Amino acid sequence: MSDIVEPRITGINKSIIDSYQNLGGINHITGPNLPSRRGVIAILETFESLIFPGFQAEEKLEDDLISYTIGAKTRRLVRELTVEISRSLEYEVRSEGRESVPGTCRKEAEKIALNLLELIPSLRERAMRDVEAAYTGDPAAKSRDEVILSYPGLEAVACYRVAHELYIRDVPLIPRMMSEHVHKNTGIDIHPGAQIDDGFFIDHATGVVVGETSVIGKNVKLYQGVTIGALSVAKELADKKRHPTIEDNVTIYAGATILGGKTVIGKGSVIGGNVWITSSVPAFSVVYNRPADYRVKNRYAEGNSADHWSI
Repeated sequence: MSDIVEPRITGINKSIIDSYQNLGGINHITGPNLPSRRGVIAILETFESLIFPGFQAEEKLEDDLISYTIGAKTRRLVRELTVEISRSLEYEVRSEGRESVPGTCRKEAEKIALNLLELIPSLRERAMRDVEAAYTGDPAAKSRDEVILSYPGLEAVACYRVAHELYIRDVPLIPRMMSEHVHKNTGIDIHPGAQIDDGFFIDHATGVVVGETSVIGKNVKLYQGVTIGALSVAKELADKKRHPTIEDNVTIYAGATILGGKTVIGKGSVIGGNVWITSSVPAFSVVYNRPADYRVKNRYAEGNSADHWSI
């Protein structure tokens, strides 16, 4: 390196460290770390391997070793969850300016971790109902195995169900870290605070948004680009119900936007593509746009005469 590099690097380092002091260090330099992004992703992947055993290429579950294999995973998972949840709880204590009794956050984190692991059998039951909804709801699905291996909608919903359990236990940071990881991978943005019943299927997946206070009933099917969102509200109303309620057995086609905390889509309704809804719809309704006034012409026809147009 030339003679000018070292002095400049020294100055750069100082300016970076000064920015930590002036702007706040994202990882709180003088205190415990925040939850690890890699750690949270690893936890999510382990949950997925327990919910859908045998679907990861590197694993082979032998009958005589299954107890050992599952035991190793659950012990590792409770350790990793305890570490990351404890960091999250410590962050909350610090951010609120409270003093924590040493060990309190870790004890609470371990309790939450164990409670979550105890839910794995019920999470598996719910996941299999989501698999069945995808298999029966998509004529292109050749098998339930194909759904588990390849459908991004199922991946997003399975992640949501884990993140939601942490969310309702008031664990900060981690639920959103999980949902945003899957959002990045699948293009599906489901807030962990949403309440979603069984048999939820997102077909084609990309661009779907489900907001924090959404309530979705049983056997609901969404297509790509659907938004179940909020009308613009002030920050101080964040604790109010801001997102719609979708009742049982509703189908919502691509590009539909449904907004508002008082909006209820009645059971058994079908919402057509690209509609904009901000008020409630009765049960068993069909909502659709009027047919577009579009025109088609022969691209090879000469001239621009109206004779070459049809409606």
